Amino acid sequence: EFAYRIPRIRLEALNKLYAPELMNRFFDVVTVQKSLTKVLIDFSTASIQIVFGLILLSIYHPFFIVFGLILMLLVLVIIRLTARKGLETSLDESKHKYKIAHWLEELARTHYTFKLAGETCLPMEEVNRRTEKYIDARDAHFSILVKQYALMVSFKVLVALGLLVIGGVLVMEQQMNVGQFVAAEIIILLVIASVEKLVLSFETIYDMLTALEKIGQVTDLELEGSEGLSIPSSEEGMQVSLQNVSFSYEGEKRNIVRDISFEIQAGERLWISGQSDSGKSTLLYLIGGLYRIDQGSIALDGIPLGNYHPQLLRKEIGGYLRDEQLFDGTFMENITLGREGISFEDIRKTVASMGLDDIVRSLSNGYDTQIERQGRQFSKSTIARVLLARAIVNRPRLLLLENSFSVFSAQDRKQILEFLLSEEHAWTVVLTSSQNQEIDHLIDRKIVLENGTIKSHK
Repeated sequence: EFAYRIPRIRLEALNKLYAPELMNRFFDVVTVQKSLTKVLIDFSTASIQIVFGLILLSIYHPFFIVFGLILMLLVLVIIRLTARKGLETSLDESKHKYKIAHWLEELARTHYTFKLAGETCLPMEEVNRRTEKYIDARDAHFSILVKQYALMVSFKVLVALGLLVIGGVLVMEQQMNVGQFVAAEIIILLVIASVEKLVLSFETIYDMLTALEKIGQVTDLELEGSEGLSIPSSEEGMQVSLQNVSFSYEGEKRNIVRDISFEIQAGERLWISGQSDSGKSTLLYLIGGLYRIDQGSIALDGIPLGNYHPQLLRKEIGGYLRDEQLFDGTFMENITLGREGISFEDIRKTVASMGLDDIVRSLSNGYDTQIERQGRQFSKSTIARVLLARAIVNRPRLLLLENSFSVFSAQDRKQILEFLLSEEHAWTVVLTSSQNQEIDHLIDRKIVLENGTIKSHK
């Protein structure tokens, strides 16, 4: 479920979340598996014993019907007084537990930073602060469990006392004999034991409901659509049209992109330039269908972008974007991403075009070599080459290039840009960069953005 959903979650849903930290919720699946069995067996067994016990009691004397109703009312009162608060404190406890885990993950992710900082108290101070909040939340939850147990003890005393009084009166008035009284006493004790099991199972119920809520933090995130048109395969590049496009991130008052209109012809090379925070990257993401526009329209090959099936559309789009990374897989998997229709000959040619031949030959298992997390065994320029190879290996019709090419030497940068922007490739290219004079003679048009609008178009 998680593996299916993660690639399909809308980027808008993750803007204010840290996706790797959310994946800790997977471990709550184990909690649900353990709790569900106990709840289904213990809770249902106790409920059945209570119901049939009260029915059997009512056979001995009609007065026990009233006694049973009062017993059920007391159980409902206990649940009413403590269940809601118990669930709230359980959720609060779980929230602070994950905050501790998140801080430890942050320390591990930025361990170089804290190592270079030398003597610093921040790691311990922050973990202590979060741990204190977790302990307070746990104490609050434990106090609810203690309260429930105390009410349970009071309940047992009241029920036992009520049975003795009622049974004694009925025996003295000869409305039931001693044998019936003893049998009723045994049934009442069984009912009390079942009620006690019911109340004590609340802790397991809290754990299960809390785990389900945490899992829901991932499964409830909005997914992209799973229906739509398949973009026709073609040897030509993709035609792109933007009409009055505006967009703002959730919670932002200003539009990052405002009322932008232009067209990109099939096979054209377009350079979107502008200073930092001018909206270049956001516009690139909108063209790639990664965000939904607030107003206006974007069409690819004359069809509105929203009419396409997202996954099928992206088979025809290659991206070298800011947040692209290598993952824990083989060299070949990091290039193909498991996409169908990519032959080994395509991979070999792409690797050669990106100057990765020598790298592959130096790897112990060649294309089947396992790459370390985020490609730690490679230089930044080698990682960039692999990411570019990933973007073009399936010969996309639209190529989106966002990342800076500054990781390459001047000569390598010139060769790579000339290859990507060469007219021998049919793909349409949209490239964003603040300043890069090396591509002036390689592009067909240039658009300059300023504060989310088009400043110049030439």
